[in-house]
Amino acid sequence: MPKITRKLPASVKSSPAKKVVVKAAKAPVKKIAKPKAAKLKPIKLKPWTKAQVHEAFSRFRKANPEPKGELEHLNPFTLLVAVVLSAQATDAGVNKATRALFPIADTPQKMIDLGEETVREYIKTIGLYRTKAKNVIALSEKLIRDFGGVVPRTRAEIESLPGAGRKTANVVLNMAFGEHTMAVDTHVFRVGNRTNLAPGRNVLDVELELERVIPDEFMLHAHHWLILHGRYTCLARKPRCEVCLINDLCQWPEKTVA
Repeated sequence: MPKITRKLPASVKSSPAKKVVVKAAKAPVKKIAKPKAAKLKPIKLKPWTKAQVHEAFSRFRKANPEPKGELEHLNPFTLLVAVVLSAQATDAGVNKATRALFPIADTPQKMIDLGEETVREYIKTIGLYRTKAKNVIALSEKLIRDFGGVVPRTRAEIESLPGAGRKTANVVLNMAFGEHTMAVDTHVFRVGNRTNLAPGRNVLDVELELERVIPDEFMLHAHHWLILHGRYTCLARKPRCEVCLINDLCQWPEKTVA
């Protein structure tokens, strides 16, 4: 008999069995609420009273009646140059370089006669010495051209000199001419803010606040007292609160001695 072949419908054709994977339902995970960190209330510091400010500077005056700036100089011109050189440098480093320079270049004309290259050799141990040598020659030329070779006695005129800014002007006006100015460096800025004597966001804020709160009788030496206090007592990393003259007046929350 002839062989009969029948086509089966597609629906009947065998197909590989499909694996059915049943995933077990996961139990809902309960989120554990993290404890909220306690919000620390900022410590509100009270402004110093007039009596406290007077007491603080009376103590500074008693301990050091005639404080001196630590930059060595021979006259207003060499003071100006020393302050310009002290930017981003220590007073000790500037003094080391200028002890040989100033005796032979104590006037603008003598400094110009030395020339930028020679000045650079004298001050090469100071940071940014190339730029500073250029500024020293340029300010010497401007002093001769615009001010008759004499250091001017106004802040605006001093600030017009190459390399000189507001702090330079304040130092020169105070030390050379006895003006009641307040030069704010990193030490004064730190002391003003840490003690809350003159808090401020920038050096100008601190300067103006110090001028406002310090009695005029102390202003001639005030910036020196504050610089020395910041340099040797109210140190940046480890303030020496145990020997601080104004410890009981200071409002720094972390001071180590009450």
